Amino acid sequence: MAQHFQQSDFWVQFKCAHGWTQIRHNETAVLVRTFRLGLLKVSLAYIPMAPVPDYSENTPTAGKDIAYIKQVGDFTQELKFLLPKHTLCVRSDFPLDFDTVLARDDYNASVPDMAALSKTDVRKTKVDVQPPDTVVLDISKSEDLILADMKSKWRYNVRYAQKHGVTVRAVKADSPDFDKDLDSFYSLYKTTAERDGIGIHPLSYYRDLLERGSSVTSDTSVTLYIASHEGEDLAAIVTLFSADEAVYLYGCSGNNKRNLMPNYLVQWTAICDARAFGCKVYDFYGIPPTDDPNHPMHGLYLFKTGWGGKEVHRPGSFDIPLSRLYGFYIFAEKLRAFWHKKVMKKIRGR
Repeated sequence: MAQHFQQSDFWVQFKCAHGWTQIRHNETAVLVRTFRLGLLKVSLAYIPMAPVPDYSENTPTAGKDIAYIKQVGDFTQELKFLLPKHTLCVRSDFPLDFDTVLARDDYNASVPDMAALSKTDVRKTKVDVQPPDTVVLDISKSEDLILADMKSKWRYNVRYAQKHGVTVRAVKADSPDFDKDLDSFYSLYKTTAERDGIGIHPLSYYRDLLERGSSVTSDTSVTLYIASHEGEDLAAIVTLFSADEAVYLYGCSGNNKRNLMPNYLVQWTAICDARAFGCKVYDFYGIPPTDDPNHPMHGLYLFKTGWGGKEVHRPGSFDIPLSRLYGFYIFAEKLRAFWHKKVMKKIRGR
């Protein structure tokens, strides 16, 4: 299994510049964040997309799931002696891929029984840190084959944008107009955040990411792509390229000239560049779990699945509690999620 980008030195160092500290154990990066829970200073340990399953060759297929739960428990027991005092829990994103939502959901439903058999207190979280559902596009094929495998409307939209004068520029931190382009991206992102009810980081976060991803000493490349028409910026995305994968990290668009299909051309440009970089797959990174027209992000599902990639469904985040204060934290976390996903969206009219 290839290393996920969130376990790379590049990404871990970037996150450590924005409020996290790092502990490495058995070549696995563990991120630790310290904050206040009432009057007490507490910490949360987070393992993005790890630990990776390490089965014995003799482990029978039927026992691999239980063996993995036990592996996670053993890893946590070793790790807890390296963690700060009052660490609430170790939270992990299990890097297990399922082809269907049903298979993933069946796995999640069986975790309590497997945890009991392996004597591991592992609990599914109500809120996942990373998007558990995604689309992964094989870009090892030729551009013609990639185009042929996508929905015909997607090919049409890419060519429509090209025909009607939409252009895409790739922006790096050393580009002459980097500051201007970064401001334009952030303006589009704020428009998208307001329209779709999503949260965004401060501008300095994206600046740092792009500056780090433009270093000639890094094996990871981060690029800002901006689609424009007649001098007006219409849509933008931020992508990360590495040896194993390309990841579509952030995307945004304005409210003008959406009929020119700038989102399609900016995405296609990044896919072609990722292929030229040598990436094997392009991860669209986050979709609703199913093709449900009632889902508030159904449009995102249609857009990302139309490129011809494979849907991947992961279990999401799991906790192993380490403190009696864990329950208070989970209660506070649920309240926060309810406030942002329910109350604030209703206040904003969504």
